[in-house]
Amino acid sequence: MLWSLVKILVFVLLVGAATFGAAYLLELDGGVRIAFGAMEFNLTPIRAVIALLLLVLSIWLLLKLAGLLIALLKFINGDETALSRYFDRNRERKGFNALSDSLMALASGEGRLAMSKATKAEKYLDRPDLTTLVIAQAAEVAGDKRRAEEAYKRLVTDERTRFVGVRGLMKQKLEAGDTDKAMKLAEKAFALKPQHVEVQDTLLKLQAANQDWSGARGTLKAKLRHGALPRDVHKRRDAVLALSEAKTVLADDSTIEMREAAIEANRLSPDLIPAAVFAARAYAEQGKPKYATRVLKKAWEAHPHPDLAAAFAALHPEEDAEARLKRFKTLTRIHPEHRETRLLQAELLIAAEDFPAARKALGDLATEKPDARALTIMAAIERGEGASDAVVKGWLARAVSAPRGPQWTCENCHHIHAEWVPVCENCQAFDTLAWKDAPAADYQTTMSSAMLPLIVGRVDEGAGVPAAAQAATPPEMPGETGTAEAPDGQAQEASDGIPEAEVIPPEHSPGDPSGDRR
Repeated sequence: MLWSLVKILVFVLLVGAATFGAAYLLELDGGVRIAFGAMEFNLTPIRAVIALLLLVLSIWLLLKLAGLLIALLKFINGDETALSRYFDRNRERKGFNALSDSLMALASGEGRLAMSKATKAEKYLDRPDLTTLVIAQAAEVAGDKRRAEEAYKRLVTDERTRFVGVRGLMKQKLEAGDTDKAMKLAEKAFALKPQHVEVQDTLLKLQAANQDWSGARGTLKAKLRHGALPRDVHKRRDAVLALSEAKTVLADDSTIEMREAAIEANRLSPDLIPAAVFAARAYAEQGKPKYATRVLKKAWEAHPHPDLAAAFAALHPEEDAEARLKRFKTLTRIHPEHRETRLLQAELLIAAEDFPAARKALGDLATEKPDARALTIMAAIERGEGASDAVVKGWLARAVSAPRGPQWTCENCHHIHAEWVPVCENCQAFDTLAWKDAPAADYQTTMSSAMLPLIVGRVDEGAGVPAAAQAATPPEMPGETGTAEAPDGQAQEASDGIPEAEVIPPEHSPGDPSGDRR
């Protein structure tokens, strides 16, 4: 309100001043005489002022016309002028409007429309870094792989957009299954931006799949350096890569290098079970059983595992059952209540034919949370104590349909592996295998009902067979064979069509920790 009053007051003052000036000029005597050659003009003061204003206005208009003529000539010549800037702004407005429409279409999944709008924006804008990228992404949404590849290749030629182009081509090759070219592109993208997490992970996965363990360790180190990986996780995965490198060297029969790599893997992560097993074998080949024992003991303290027991048994393969039972106290007195320790102790006692002690060591593992291994050990104990075939077969019938217990299982896709590997055989994920119980659906089939008569035979109800075994319709264990320990130490083999007195064997020979634990 106040500002409006001020403006009105100023306007009134200007009008008053103009009126006062005009009145003053009208009352003023004299005038202005203009002589031009033979022409002479006499002007009163007021007319002289009006003529001066008209002269100034004419000069201003002439200058503007001259400027417009010069600008027009420059425009025709191609130079930048106000006129050219006007047309450029108009083109930019149209181009950015088309680009905006293209991005909206891309966000809504309309690939063809997004490509059309992006192509239109490319005509108006001199911004290939924007328009080409949108065209590439729109072509991918529309399923036009050829057009997308062409766009990414154009991006590679510009230094500002080279990384985006290489990354786009890399993803295309991965989708097409061309891992060799994808790996080369990933290496190039990694060289351009080593701190890019997605490129790091992609390159690491490809290097692991191609067994380029040395290169993978370099990529892993870069992830640690750029803060993309915690130090403890890096230490563990570096140990996995070192172990994988050791296995490769072992396959090449380079014994010395294998030993060094295996020992390094165990040094990097002492609780990594496969690394401990490899390191123990390396020390054993060097004639250093004490070092091997130390490695296995440390790993057992971290996590008891049947592979560690197998490696520990392999240090002295010729010892008898009593000597082995005594030597294994180095492991069994660690975590004595652990499930794996109790199963191992029971197997050792069965081998020593101390079946009551084996039953005591096994405890309630065969009844509280039974798995195939605990139930087959229980069957061996019953056989050793002279139980009837019906009782033994009853335990084994339960073992057929029982869970297999902990196995090397991929935490990403839940695929079960017979032995530890650094890369999942199913989903190609790196370092995802864990020793844990597998879901029952992963190992049970519907073909097992035909096996039940072979296992249980014709047994009258109430003849000593556990009730769970009589009611079971157990699934088949495909591909599993083994032996069960008899009282006289002789193993009885299992096969299709076995006599009624024979049994399906346990997963491990009792007392032989070096047996197959798959």
